[in-house]
Amino acid sequence: MGIEGPVGGGRRRERLSSAPRGRRVNLSFNDAELEVVRLAAQREGMSPASWAGRQVMAVAQHVLVPVSRDAADVLRELVQARVHLRETVTALRSLTTADPPVAGLPETAAAVVEAALAAVARVDTATARVMRERRPRS
Repeated sequence: MGIEGPVGGGRRRERLSSAPRGRRVNLSFNDAELEVVRLAAQREGMSPASWAGRQVMAVAQHVLVPVSRDAADVLRELVQARVHLRETVTALRSLTTADPPVAGLPETAAAVVEAALAAVARVDTATARVMRERRPRS
């Protein structure tokens, strides 16, 4: 059998004749949640049920690990802090390899070191928040 026509705005997955799926799981969403699911499914050209099934299997098989909105914000902060740390390290290296030596090096180096320490503190704080967010998997 081939791919059948669109249903509910998406396309259906090809039916598997060797392993029919006779088991059903009912999911309940409020209007806002269902709209999010519909939009995600539409982006991938799938029906909401097929998209949700694929996501559920990915989480169950540890292929996809769900992250809360708060954890996603924290992870973004970690990425931004890492970028800032890389820029700071580059600045420190340029101070030590400048030819001729940079005028006012002690003041500039002190400012760069302070920026690096602030970035390290932000990464440490964000990492601690992520670690508190993590829950053991059973």
